[in-house]
Amino acid sequence: MTSPDVTSITSRDNPLLKDLRKLAQDPGAYRKLGRVWLEGDHLCRAARERGVRPAIGVFTESFWQAHRFEWEGCAPKTVVLPDALLHGISGLESPAPMGFVIDTPARAELQAHAATVVLDRLQDAGNVGSILRSAAAFGFLQVVALKGTAALWAPKVLRAGMGAHFGLRLIEGVTADALDALHVPMLATSSHGGQWLHEAQVDRTIPSPCAWLMGHEGQGVSPQLQQRASKLIRIAQPGGEESLNVAAAAAICLHASAAIGLVSQ
Repeated sequence: MTSPDVTSITSRDNPLLKDLRKLAQDPGAYRKLGRVWLEGDHLCRAARERGVRPAIGVFTESFWQAHRFEWEGCAPKTVVLPDALLHGISGLESPAPMGFVIDTPARAELQAHAATVVLDRLQDAGNVGSILRSAAAFGFLQVVALKGTAALWAPKVLRAGMGAHFGLRLIEGVTADALDALHVPMLATSSHGGQWLHEAQVDRTIPSPCAWLMGHEGQGVSPQLQQRASKLIRIAQPGGEESLNVAAAAAICLHASAAIGLVSQ
């Protein structure tokens, strides 16, 4: 028997399920609906550990029966579905047995002196999510996504971010003019010019804090944005490849900054 605080849904035409399908499959649906779908216990745990209180907890019947003790009371509303119904919503090859619906976080206020990563028209959701993970790992807790960048709270970005979203200050959908409010030096990655990163590490000429500008997968950082940079940085590639994937480049650059900061402490 279902307890009073748990709602059982059996119809695929239920309005909540229609919304969940949109949130799971449409990258921009969270902007229209004002809610975000976190699929899987890893993302849900990451959100809960950061103090995020979901609006709704959604579970398959089999998962709820096995794990009810752990998750009961995690949200003001709990919904339990037949396994096949929740699996039909999922955007994953191996559907998750649970998820959270959270309110779309409000855009954070830009902090002028924070170590920052600026995303300039990055298209690939996996790249964006990976850079968010690197930013969180290396202490760059503010990320500014310029217009044209993949939606930060889209399902694929969330999955690639592996929970990093909940430890970051995220500002998206802004123009380059928003960067006028940043009062830290900006560094732009370039495959054609600038100081070699390894030399800048040795010389300790990478400022801390700073803002790293990471550009479009094919075009790199725009010329207009490069003009804002106080320094161009390029990564040595002795293997001879023309360029690095932007997520890999970001991880290398952010780690270099973090390492210099640790040595300077």
